[in-house]
Amino acid sequence: MPPAPARPSGIGSPAAPVAAAASAVAAPPAAPGATEALLKEILVEVLGRPDVPRDGNFFDDLGADSLLMARFCAKIRKHPDLPSAAMQDVYQHPTLAGLAGALAPAAKPKDTAGAARTTSGLGALLAEVLERPDVPPQAHFFDDLGADSLLMARFCARTRKRSDLPSVGMPDVYKHPTIASLTAALGAGDDRPAGPAGPPPTEADEPTGPRAGTAAFVLCGAAQLVCVLAYSYIAAVILTWGFRAVTAATGLVEGYVAALLAGVAGFVTLSVLPVVAKWVLIGRWKPGAFRVWSPAYLRFWVVKTLVRTSPMVLFTGTPAFTLYLRALGAKVGRDVTYLSSQVPVCTDLFSIGDRSLVRKEAVIACYRAQDGRIEIGGVSIGADAFVGEATVLDVRTAVGDGASLAHSSSLHAGQAIPTGEVWHGSPGRRADGPLPAVPPAPGSRPRRALYSSVLLVFVLAVASPATLAVAGALYSLVPQFAALFEPAPGVIFTAQFHLELLALTAILFFGGLVLGLAVIVTLPRLLAVWVRPDVVYPLYGVRYWLHRSIGTMTNARPFVELFGDSSAIAHYLVLVGYRLKPLQQTGSNFGMAVQHENPFLTSVGSGTVVADGLSVMNAEYSATSFRVSRTAIGANNFLGNRIAYPPQGRTGDDCLLATKVQVPLHGPVRQGVGLLGSPSFEIPRTVARDSALDVADPQELAASLRRKNRNNAVSMVLHLLVRWFFFYLSLVTVAAVASLPIAAGPAEVVLAELVGIVVLVAWFTLVQRSVSPLKARRPDGASIYDPVFWRHERYWKVPAPHWVQMFNGTPFKPLVWRLLGVHVGARVFDDGANLTEKGFTTIGDDATLGEGCVIQCHSQEDGGFKSDDVVIGARVTLGVSSFIHYGTTIGDGAILAPDTFLMKGEEVPPGEIWGGNPARGID
Repeated sequence: MPPAPARPSGIGSPAAPVAAAASAVAAPPAAPGATEALLKEILVEVLGRPDVPRDGNFFDDLGADSLLMARFCAKIRKHPDLPSAAMQDVYQHPTLAGLAGALAPAAKPKDTAGAARTTSGLGALLAEVLERPDVPPQAHFFDDLGADSLLMARFCARTRKRSDLPSVGMPDVYKHPTIASLTAALGAGDDRPAGPAGPPPTEADEPTGPRAGTAAFVLCGAAQLVCVLAYSYIAAVILTWGFRAVTAATGLVEGYVAALLAGVAGFVTLSVLPVVAKWVLIGRWKPGAFRVWSPAYLRFWVVKTLVRTSPMVLFTGTPAFTLYLRALGAKVGRDVTYLSSQVPVCTDLFSIGDRSLVRKEAVIACYRAQDGRIEIGGVSIGADAFVGEATVLDVRTAVGDGASLAHSSSLHAGQAIPTGEVWHGSPGRRADGPLPAVPPAPGSRPRRALYSSVLLVFVLAVASPATLAVAGALYSLVPQFAALFEPAPGVIFTAQFHLELLALTAILFFGGLVLGLAVIVTLPRLLAVWVRPDVVYPLYGVRYWLHRSIGTMTNARPFVELFGDSSAIAHYLVLVGYRLKPLQQTGSNFGMAVQHENPFLTSVGSGTVVADGLSVMNAEYSATSFRVSRTAIGANNFLGNRIAYPPQGRTGDDCLLATKVQVPLHGPVRQGVGLLGSPSFEIPRTVARDSALDVADPQELAASLRRKNRNNAVSMVLHLLVRWFFFYLSLVTVAAVASLPIAAGPAEVVLAELVGIVVLVAWFTLVQRSVSPLKARRPDGASIYDPVFWRHERYWKVPAPHWVQMFNGTPFKPLVWRLLGVHVGARVFDDGANLTEKGFTTIGDDATLGEGCVIQCHSQEDGGFKSDDVVIGARVTLGVSSFIHYGTTIGDGAILAPDTFLMKGEEVPPGEIWGGNPARGID
């Protein structure tokens, strides 16, 4: 193993030798005046200007934007005589004079005794790891002592277990490769800030041996395929038995009873199977680590897949779901409300106390994928605790009794919120004010039991029989449908068969869309009458069911994906219940992913543009109650990706809310500013370079909007045709398998499913490749009224983006990415990444992509669009729910912590650990 990871060719500037880098970094820091001169030299180069005034604002006076300033920060980090700088420093100190003053280190009195203790302690610890009698303070770790990155990682892990020594990270080791220079860089340890008293690290911190090779990669994929086919066979047995019973029934009652029995059998079997598999294959989960693609990983993956595909997931937000968690081994207290649909996998290590609340989209898995291995660790939530919306709790984290973690925040491994405290931000830290609370309501355990029972009866006695009844009616009443399952010999090779099937699928597909749209715009309006705003209701009653039904019906993803990124989306949202008056069309008011809890209590001001991933929070909860409230987003705003907006959001008109920003809940209403980060801080609302992309002339704007609407209409038609034709291909697959000379039954269903997956991959790969030439690389930007952008929108809309996730955690996922145009290296582990521009993304060998991470090679701000490449080196780890923007480079062996937001243009050096929102280097 090489002493330090090298940057691959084509990824930024070449990595310098470790010894040279260490000597450079260890050089005395420049004085404030010299720091300002060096910063000025770099800024002149980046901006291409002859001179920059020391008090000139980077954005307002010099016309810089965030991409240029990210390049500025990257060059600062490479300069041997300058301290590291991040985008947050630039935004908070947007002049040369201010930035130089902030970066220049203050003089500290030397603690020679403390330094001696640290030197002695680190030397003794390293000698133990290297199995040497001693380690000279000036000896180079790699050149003189013969260490490698594996041994030094163990050394770093052991320093984190010693309370008398400063914590050491791999970036520290590479930058300061002697005990003497490491001590000088870290300090004696007496003045280090006190970290959270989190659970102690385990052996999972230390590397677990060599990585799995190609043979293990292939064998694991084959075993996973066998497991999927076995599970499909079990489901097929129940499905074929139920379908035959329904179609053979002679009367309405007999048909209903048959459908009911089939539904109960399927529900019980598929709900019990994950629990049995967990206890048989795993027993009790214990902290530790194992390599991906190993036999231990295969057992982990089987249990994870079964647990998260169980029908019990439908009961998220009900007391029945907490019973499911208990059956899996979790320690769940009384009156717990768990609204997140993500099921913790390693449930024996998950505990949550009485009367605690976990909001939806919270990520609590009790495991993480990092550097080619799965690390398992516990998550503990105390009694009367609160975990907010869009939060991430990494392994070995804790929320104390009565403590709260605010929305859009995270806890990194080892962090713990003390009893009664409120934390926010990514990574979490203490917050100034309390979170809004909902008064409790009288509750009773009979109410909780009755609610779950009624919901279960509805699923088993109404929804499941109705589904089988519809299938049976089609089989009995539509000859073309029946012919799919018992085709005459050679009929599938006739033109008449395909013409009739095209007509049948068109009626079912487009008729279903019309019927679904009619239901969405009518029925929820009737239900909303009974749920009044700002009234506290008890949980698990009729109004709670109405509230959840409104959200379920109106969050119809197919319609948002169809109408999004066009003028039609605004009219659709108005039909659903949004208040958008007065409506100012931009042609891209909302993207293709927006959700809410109550559309009738959602208002968005005129001229506001929203990118993908907005989650409007209209509901607040306690352990016993809930209420809905109006959530208002101001006029002329721009909202980036992945924003959870609460009803108490303190933003007004003319604001820019950056990607993954934490919306402030306290203080004055922000207007005319931008907000970035978690916790958020102010940045410029816009810059001159981005404003130049706007179309100012009203007549030109109107003409451009008409042309854009025509182009978007064609994209919407193609969107529908692609999905309709896939529906047709799916039924052709069913007929083709049914015509084979094999006995009809479960095996036939499994074969049809397997062939159907191949057809799905082939069809949507063909679609993706067909539209791939439409995407545009525009690092300097283009107007959203430029035809270049319209073509790129078609590249987004026509393919189906979500089917790839069915291959998460398997060797098939990187193979599918490669088919779709991604430049993927060998043995990549993808636990659930999302990629937008496939052809702009490069992923190196042995990379690890965490669940829910996003690699987005574009941004759209107000009327401008920008896009560029993203290059991810070998052995890189992207943490859970991390977000990587365009124009970024991540060097070999680097790690992004969970919930990290890596801004556009950033360069992460090889081997470093970055985290936070926005991202910066961390220990």
